[in-house]
Amino acid sequence: MSFRRRLPVFTALLVFSAAASFAKSGENQEPDPIYRFRSYLRIKTAHPNPDYAAAVNHLASYAATIPALRTRTLYLTSPEKPLLLVTWPGSDPSLPAILLNSHLDSVPAEPSKWTHDPFGGHVSEDDGKIFGRGAQDDKSIGMQYLEAIRNLIADSDYAPARTVHVSYVPDEEIGGSDGMGEFARSEEFGKLNVGFVLDEFRVFYADRSPWNLVIRAVGLPGHGSTMHDHSAVENLMKSVEVIMKFRENSFDLVKAGLAASSEVVSVNPVFLKAGMIMSEAVGGFVMNVQPSEAEAGFDIRMPPMADPEVMRKRIADEWAPSWRNMSYQITEKGPLRDASGRPLMTATDDTNPWWSLFEGGVASAGGKLGKPEILPSTTDARFVRQLGIPCLGFSPMKNTPILLHDHDEFLKEDVYLEGIRVYQHIIRWLSADYGQGRTAEKEGPICNYSLLGG
Repeated sequence: MSFRRRLPVFTALLVFSAAASFAKSGENQEPDPIYRFRSYLRIKTAHPNPDYAAAVNHLASYAATIPALRTRTLYLTSPEKPLLLVTWPGSDPSLPAILLNSHLDSVPAEPSKWTHDPFGGHVSEDDGKIFGRGAQDDKSIGMQYLEAIRNLIADSDYAPARTVHVSYVPDEEIGGSDGMGEFARSEEFGKLNVGFVLDEFRVFYADRSPWNLVIRAVGLPGHGSTMHDHSAVENLMKSVEVIMKFRENSFDLVKAGLAASSEVVSVNPVFLKAGMIMSEAVGGFVMNVQPSEAEAGFDIRMPPMADPEVMRKRIADEWAPSWRNMSYQITEKGPLRDASGRPLMTATDDTNPWWSLFEGGVASAGGKLGKPEILPSTTDARFVRQLGIPCLGFSPMKNTPILLHDHDEFLKEDVYLEGIRVYQHIIRWLSADYGQGRTAEKEGPICNYSLLGG
């Protein structure tokens, strides 16, 4: 049978033996939160064969040890792609709920290029670095959400006014269509009454939308010694020159400090294809034949304020004009506008009461937010922003080099534990329905949580 649309929702079956193992983790010579984080890192959820079932079992089993939490596993597209939903019911279900989102999957890792096994959860004794694929992107926040909720319940017996949902979605690293994309379109999501979403990384109020552009040229074939106009490669290279000039102008704005790299339309060449291959066995190209076809591919990233119609016209008129025997194909991998035609951006000022609450939560933890940014790439946040729901990307990883998708990805123990404390404050502020304008009591040192780097 097809699972594409629409599978029923199943209640998660909790493995209580695994839950019992969490209760015993104090026997280890390390704090329980570190033990649980390292255990999560050891689960291989890297593409192309992510072990989603093991990851969901790990998270659901731990959630089962936290009083008041409810779990459900949703199968929205196939049994191989579960989505875990953890719910902390609020005292007033009429209030818009909070959704804390993270993704289960990670990009592949090359073990030979790492100092330690990327799936070993290794901790360096000298500096407390926890190595693992997903340590930053983004298994850390997935565990920190649950640890923060656990501490709120255990330390203060706190009960939220708003319902707090925590979602663990598949496939973010490969586009998210079968993960948050499907979830945001589902009836189940609509029933959650979500008013605000926190997603991954720094403080981001918008994403850039990826476009894949392939331009193709045709022209007169001929002998390699013949010089004539309008060959396929000549037509293609003229277009490449125009595109690279556009790229240069955008990059100049960034180099001059007039715009952030995420605020401009970026265009990067990713492949060139032309020529006649001699044979599969011999390899190489036929050097005395001018090919009749040639093509090139480009990765385009569109900031939310860019006009997609203007870009489409530029591609049609300047980058791949038909009068130069050019054609093109654009694959738009995400929207730039919401259902009302507005750019996919979340306000980061007093016009957005959720921003005030989020900022108050960070301040109450002793934190200080830097300037919010547009994410240069894209995350699952775009799917909920498209619904008109405010969404901020955030990760409390201060004084940490950015190693997303890099070798030797790590997060220090103290930074991880501090992040749990920060989330405790943020979750309390967002879920308590504080009135807009309430001033947070400052506690502890001021730290900039908007930056991953030192």
